Amino acid sequence: MQIPTQNSVLDQAYDIQAFRTWGHELIDLLVNHLEGTHTNPEFPVLPYHSPEKELQFWQQDFKNGPGQPLDLFTNILQHSIHVHHPRYIGHQVSVPALVASLAGLVSDILSNGSAVYEMGMASNALEKVVTDFMSQKVGFQDGTGFLTSGGSLANLTALLAARKAKAPNDVWEMGHQEKLAVLVSEEAHYCIDRAARILGLGSEGIIKIPVNERFQIRTDLLENYLQQANSQGLTVIAVVGCACSTSTGSFDDLEKLADFCEKYNLWLHVDGAHGGAAIFSEKYKFILKGIERADSVVIDFHKMLLTPALATALIFKNQSDSYQTFSQKAQYLWESQQDGEWWNSGKRTFECTKFMMSLKVYSILKTYGEHVFEENVERLFDLAKAFAKMIQARPNFELAIEPEANIVNFRFVNTANDLNEWNSNIRKQLLQDGKFYIVQTTLNGKLYLRTTIMNPLTTEQDLEALLDEIELLSQSFK
Repeated sequence: MQIPTQNSVLDQAYDIQAFRTWGHELIDLLVNHLEGTHTNPEFPVLPYHSPEKELQFWQQDFKNGPGQPLDLFTNILQHSIHVHHPRYIGHQVSVPALVASLAGLVSDILSNGSAVYEMGMASNALEKVVTDFMSQKVGFQDGTGFLTSGGSLANLTALLAARKAKAPNDVWEMGHQEKLAVLVSEEAHYCIDRAARILGLGSEGIIKIPVNERFQIRTDLLENYLQQANSQGLTVIAVVGCACSTSTGSFDDLEKLADFCEKYNLWLHVDGAHGGAAIFSEKYKFILKGIERADSVVIDFHKMLLTPALATALIFKNQSDSYQTFSQKAQYLWESQQDGEWWNSGKRTFECTKFMMSLKVYSILKTYGEHVFEENVERLFDLAKAFAKMIQARPNFELAIEPEANIVNFRFVNTANDLNEWNSNIRKQLLQDGKFYIVQTTLNGKLYLRTTIMNPLTTEQDLEALLDEIELLSQSFK
């Protein structure tokens, strides 16, 4: 399509009729892409290229100069991983509901920030509706929260709130007067360690508690580790519970963590970025028993709640805690930092110009209701349990542990060669072939193939085909 002649290139950038034409063409392109991922068995999950080859392609594309946007979008699709493919069984990334992707287009056109009310009237109101809804689902009677850009940022903000509430002195104003620390499972997501270091706790202030055979935090060791920390002059302010761990999908015993925190007046934070979505499932929410006793909870919408990345809820049991974390004057944004104004979200988050992530979540809830979340969680969890049984039924494979969520770890064992190297090579070959996408993890020194079943369009036949493919590859290695 030729862009109509305008006075300048800048005028062309705002040509509404060109946008209309490109928009229709793009929707057709995306529909064809989705139909291919859903129905064409030869459609690759990942058209893999080496990093060097990929960079060369885009460097040449850039040198070619301006071109048509549809050509660019076609190239992007052909050089990207396809999470809507039923055989995408890799990282914990949602398969977005299509209406939420349309909401993203609306958000991009409006480009409304949310720090101050008048720049984000609808988005701030929707964020209030969504986070109040999530607070009730978690079980907080008078809780509140906000949305932020990902679990890493949300966990950092939660630990900042814990420091504000539990540190003996106001670190925000006075700096560190004591050596602070947090207790956390050794299986916690790496962002917890990173957040603690950003807070200035250092490696000494990140007290990692060993896990049991199911990779859950050893609650029986908490007392000893707390006493040891105190004897070393450390002031423990918080305990972080995993719901669930990233490697294995294991859920910590939140009830026992809550008992411990209440006994010693510590902040309980639950990193439910992935597994917190189980609050929507009547069948599986029992694994989150005790979450309602936490002081703060993180849940990613962009994992099992069908929302494009990034959109994360950080929910606080007590409303005041969400306003106390950051206390700064910014007269050009608002009159008073201390007032609890939910409509000025910049008071409570790192972000100032925060995009309208609330619209993506709300579009799903408004179109389908919360039951769509329940259906998704239960389908993914059920598929993981079925997959575990398939693995156990095949003598060539070993299951790491029975899955609690939709994360399943296993390895091929029918070889006299080094099992770690053998399974690593299997994963590399799968990556290059592009038929399936899985990842890997190491548990107790053993390398396992790791799958996270994220796509509700994945079937048991797809999972059987994965095991068949691995057995076939193993024969070719001999």
